[in-house]
Parts: sequence; C-alpha cells; structure tokens
Amino acid sequence: MPPIISRDWLTDLLPRPPAVVIDVGAGTGRDAGAYAAAGYEVIAVEPSSSMRSQAERLHQSPRIRWLSDSLPALTTVSRSGVAADVVSLSAVWQHVNPADRPRAFRKLVGLLRSGGLLVVTLRHGPDDGRGAHPVSLAEIEALARSHGMQVVRAVPSPNLQGRPEISWTAVVLRLPDDGTGALTLLRHLILMDAKSATYKLGLLRALCRAADGSAGLALEDGDDHVWLPLGLVALNWLRLYLPLAKADLPQAPGNRRGAEGLGFAGLGWQALEAGALSPLDLRVGAVIGETAACVLHEALREAADHIIRMPANYLTFPGGGRILETARARAPRPSGSLVVDGTFLSTFGSMRVPRHLWTAMQRFAVWVEPALISEWMRLMQGYAAAQGRTLSTGVMAAAMSWSDPVRDIAVPRARALAFMEDGTAVHCVWSGKRLAPDTLDVDHCLPWSAWPCGDLWNLMPSHRGVNQHSKRERLPSAVVLQRAEQAISEWWSAAYLRADERILPVRFTSEARASLPGLVSADAFGPREVHTAMALQRTRLRQDQGVPEWEGQP
Repeated sequence: MPPIISRDWLTDLLPRPPAVVIDVGAGTGRDAGAYAAAGYEVIAVEPSSSMRSQAERLHQSPRIRWLSDSLPALTTVSRSGVAADVVSLSAVWQHVNPADRPRAFRKLVGLLRSGGLLVVTLRHGPDDGRGAHPVSLAEIEALARSHGMQVVRAVPSPNLQGRPEISWTAVVLRLPDDGTGALTLLRHLILMDAKSATYKLGLLRALCRAADGSAGLALEDGDDHVWLPLGLVALNWLRLYLPLAKADLPQAPGNRRGAEGLGFAGLGWQALEAGALSPLDLRVGAVIGETAACVLHEALREAADHIIRMPANYLTFPGGGRILETARARAPRPSGSLVVDGTFLSTFGSMRVPRHLWTAMQRFAVWVEPALISEWMRLMQGYAAAQGRTLSTGVMAAAMSWSDPVRDIAVPRARALAFMEDGTAVHCVWSGKRLAPDTLDVDHCLPWSAWPCGDLWNLMPSHRGVNQHSKRERLPSAVVLQRAEQAISEWWSAAYLRADERILPVRFTSEARASLPGLVSADAFGPREVHTAMALQRTRLRQDQGVPEWEGQP
C-alpha cells in the first residue's frame, strides 16, 4: 500500500514543506518516513515500543521525532505545545473505543494550528484481530461539526489488496481558526473587562510568561484544564511588578509612589525592593541562600495571597463564573538554602487554568503579550493623568520589559575556559572546530531574539565565526540539530552534569523540566530526553513564530 502522502485525494491539499505533520499511530513509520523524505518535519506518535524501535531503524531521518503516546489522551504530544499543519491518522480510528472517540477527536483538534488539516482514513470491515470497532463517515462529520471543523473531502475506495469485505473512506477536515474561543476570551479580558487596577493584566501576563517559558511545570488535569504551581504565578508576578514600582509607575488610582497602597507589598516585598535578591534570582533554577530564601518565601506568600484574593477572584467569563480556580497551601518556612524549582513553587498551592486558554497562551504568547503590555501602559497613563503626572513612554516600556538586559552566559563561558586551561579540548557543537579563548562564543541554540531563554541546556560553545556570521539569530534546522546531538550531549555531560558537582546538575534539570514542556515529567532523565524535548521546542518556535532556520555551514 503506498504512503498516504502520495494519494491523489490528498496531495493537492497538503501545505508545502517544511510544514509540521503529526502522524498519530505511526506504526513502523511508512507515512512518517514518506513525509520526512518529502521535506516535512514529522512528529511520529506510536505507543508500541517494538514498532517504534523498528520504525526508527527503518527511517533514520533527522526530520522525524519519535514519541511514545496514544489516543485518547495524547498527553505527551499535547504537552509539547507544538501546533501542526497536518495531523494524520492512517488506519487508526477503528482501534479507538467508540466511548473514547469524542475525547480523542477533541485532543486531535487541539494539536492543529489555524487552517490545519486533520487527515483520517476509515477502515470498514470485520475485525482485523487487533480489536477493531465499527467506523462511519457520519460519525466523523458529526464530530467535525461539534468542533467547528470543515469537511474538505471524503473519498471512498476499495481495499487495495483485493479483499471485497474491506473498504476505506479517506476524510480530510480543516480547522478554520483556533476552534476554542480562547482568543476571543483573551481579547475580552484584556480590552473590555472592567479594571480598577492593573492586577488582572498582571495575572494574565504572569500566566502568559509561565506558558511561554515554564510550561514544563504544568500538570494535566483531564482534557480541559492544567494545574500550575501557585508559586510560579507569584514568582512571575513579583518579577513583573518590581521594576514598575521602582520606576514609580502607578498600578492603581491611589498608587503614587513605589508600591504604596498595593495589596501585595508587605515585608517580603520590601526586602526585595531593598535588594535582598536580584531580579536574576526570581527564576526557576536559581539557588538561593538561607537568608534570601526566607525573604523570597515571604514575598511569594504575600503575592499568592493577593492573587487569590483579587485578580483570580475577579477574572470571570463574560457570562459569569470564575475562570481560574485556586487551591492555597501553607508553604513551610525554609530552614536553609533552596532551589527555586517546581517542588518548592508547588508548596504555595496551585492554580487551575482552562486548557484552551493555556494552549492559546503557549502558541500565541508572542502576540498576546504585546496586547497585554499595551493595555497595561494605557491604564498607567490614565492613573498618572488623574494624579497630574505625565509618564514617559520610554520609561514605561523599559519597566515593562521581561527580558534581562544582559544575556547571562557567565557559567558556560567559565566552564569552557576552565577546560581549556586544564588542556581539555572544547569544540564548537556546530562545526566540530577546536576552540580557543579568542574564538569561543556561547551560543543560544534556540535564539534569544525569538525566545529569551538563558537556561543552561540552551547555552553551548560555538566558534565565533559560526555564531556571529553564519548561524546568528536563526534556529538550527532539524537536520543540523540532529547532526549535533552527540556534541551537544557531550557538552551538557561535561559542563553541567558531572557527578562531582552539587549545584549545576540541579540547576540544569530544574531549568529543563520547567522550560521544556516536551520533557515528560519523570524522576530522572538524561541528555537524550532533553535533546528530544529541545527539538520539539525548536519546532514550536518555527511553527508559531516563523523563526528562520539555519541549514548549517555550506
């Protein structure tokens, strides 16, 4: 049987390579391999370890990422945040229990980007010995209508092996928009919802930052919600409001100077303002000493209490009903130094976020956040005008900036220079060239301009000529990233994951677990798992933001 990509009922509808295809139930990789050979970027989902291993041997393409996952949950691929141009199910739907099909269909639609195609081949006929259930075009059409999808094409065909008792129907559906209503809800909350302070915008932006930079800390809660550590939301809240207060930008009508009159500015906040911690410490993966840990604990407690009491309580759907549910916990006061990780941040409680809202923030943060910032600045200007003040647009923009003004590459650079001084060779992960102090650059593998991530896993040695004149601010292509996997893994192991180190391995794993949603939560993971999750994040950035790719040196 020829691959689905070559069928005449599909070829004219397919987007051009290198569009992203998610092949669900990939089996031994016939379709995944054909898509990859045609230049598509493929995420092949197959629950059977034996079939997946055979597929990897048969189709050794850097354009394919193999994942262990299954319908109806599709937990791992959904968690990655990748939005596909095409989701393909070839001879799979008959194996999905009819009771699970509404859920499975909803999960499949959630994997598509606007305008994306869902391609399903339906097998009609007796059980093939693997637990097949009856299928019908009418069922697919009904599911499509309930999810706002359009049936573009439905083509019946006989069995190509000549078995008269078996026939097929190929169905192609299109998602005309995000299909969830999340963008409409966000627009309402940002632009039309009543606000007596900037707190609602602050909470939405704190969630947006979590979705974009710390999505790995989200926990599944069925199909319709995720749970976030409340401490993570509070941490982002502090990082957002500290520069605003420092610049005397009003956050409520009565707030004239600093954080005066703001409900979250207690003793912990005051200690932060006095310099007990730098803004760089307000991040996942930071290692905090005992005194500073107590300050951070108190500031997070104050922020969490305020978030629950105010914006989370008043963010409601247009027709009524709270959008965000919270469960507060009393975090124990730290008795020593601590690592700011998911475990610590969860001690403050949790926040339940609707799945469609979370997914929209993951995929569209690059557009949602500017809208939040623009409305936030408008509110501050209104408050200031009522106080007889005029605010500088430049001052507001600087205080609203999330990205650190300096890319912190001190740790990887120091590690590389120490290796050189000891006579240990350090090589460019892209070119393989041996580096010297005057040719060493530290490259953000996934470029800072597209996604300002200074996590250790994203920082690696590169030749200055390659980094500054060849790769620059581009994503490594799937082929380039696959080719560099061994060099990257060796760098991670030598620089960050040595057994005799105490702090860096903890920081590396904490950062990776938080920022890479494709890294399935587990007690232990290694370079290979991190590399796979990094590749999924690469795909998400290319797909959602259109970041240009680097095909390597000529």
